[in-house]
Amino acid sequence: MQLTKHLRVSSFQIITGSFLGIILLGTFLLMLPVSSAEGIITPFGDALFTSTSAVCVTGLVVHDTFRYWSLFGQFVILFLIQIGGLGTITLAVVATMLAGRKVSLFQRSIMKEAVSADQYGGIARFALFILKGTLAVEFLGVISLFPVFFRKYSLSRCILYSLFHSISAFCNAGFDLMGEEQPFSSLTGYVGSIPVNLIIMSLIILGGLGFRTWEDIRRNKFRLHKYRLQTKVILVTTLILIFLPAIGFFIIEYPGLPLKERILASLFQSVTTRTAGFNTTDYAEFTDSGKLLSIILMLIGGSPGSTAGGMKTTTITVLILNAHGTFRHRDEASAFSRRISDQTVKIAATIFALYLGLFTISSMIISLVESLPLLTCMFEAASAIGTVGLTLGITSKLGMISRGVLIFLMYFGRVGGLTLIYAAVPSRRMRNQGLPLENIAVG
Repeated sequence: MQLTKHLRVSSFQIITGSFLGIILLGTFLLMLPVSSAEGIITPFGDALFTSTSAVCVTGLVVHDTFRYWSLFGQFVILFLIQIGGLGTITLAVVATMLAGRKVSLFQRSIMKEAVSADQYGGIARFALFILKGTLAVEFLGVISLFPVFFRKYSLSRCILYSLFHSISAFCNAGFDLMGEEQPFSSLTGYVGSIPVNLIIMSLIILGGLGFRTWEDIRRNKFRLHKYRLQTKVILVTTLILIFLPAIGFFIIEYPGLPLKERILASLFQSVTTRTAGFNTTDYAEFTDSGKLLSIILMLIGGSPGSTAGGMKTTTITVLILNAHGTFRHRDEASAFSRRISDQTVKIAATIFALYLGLFTISSMIISLVESLPLLTCMFEAASAIGTVGLTLGITSKLGMISRGVLIFLMYFGRVGGLTLIYAAVPSRRMRNQGLPLENIAVG
């Protein structure tokens, strides 16, 4: 028991440290003159912000990716996105296997925590499955996007664009190279393109489902009754979070768009807000209701063990199921004829409180420092902590204090709140069964 607890704490420290190490390496590479289009040294703050955004697969930028960075710099960003999406631990385990060495218990422990696995058995094979699955899906994304971009760009540009946007979409990063005509334009030129919308949305959804969900579907195919409870919850929640908000966006936004473009924009908005960061429409034209709906989706994010961030779909679903159980006077939350443990509910409530509290405080700090409307700052803070990358256009104009807040939020959102706290706070397990029990009135 003591050894397992020690391994778990050490695992959290390795996970947080590995992401920090890659961020610093990326910062150094992006500061080099060869990384900028003009051959200048990029200031440390700008390079750190960009590197953090790439490794944490967020997509918030202080410089337009196409205009400011050279081809070398763009490939550095792409490299950081890929590592951030897969995870440094997954790559380390795969490298160990390819070198013909045995994966140690310590490596298995780190990998287990990194991908939200429920057991140590088969964890090495699972790492290889993640790598193969990721490369396969990204390759399909490349060959799917190639014909679309080939109509407009040269062969070399088409290959670069297909590769960059496929990886960025699957890793839920939101970085793009579409700033040639207009800086920070993202995919606004493709709002009516059915192929681009469907391909990018598919990559985002696949990346945000979680690798354990992939494995469960691969193993059980269409035998839905054999899926794990987590897989069922993720699939149902994901479907609800795609179509229900899309209806909301269709009603609230885009009154001037033709019907086809309005449907595509609403679906794309519903998908991309949960940690992807691409946009096909201008957020500056959104109503306050549309911005608030986007903020809620950004905070929810993707699913556990995926390339996505946020508090996770399972967290919000567990809290809703617990509330439903309370309304029905049941002792425990349940779903699909399975009980959900009180420990799971407690962890979900803790994560919810962490994200909501940090998001609120950060929004207030940015609003006070920058003298900006609170809703605008809430949008930016939700985008950072949810590792989304959407913005109302204020990122590049923020001062160092506000950028520092966003850097921390991006790191917190990618590593995970509990992982960061477990890594930093010493473990002192205390039993309180002997303490007197007394109730507190709530509600």
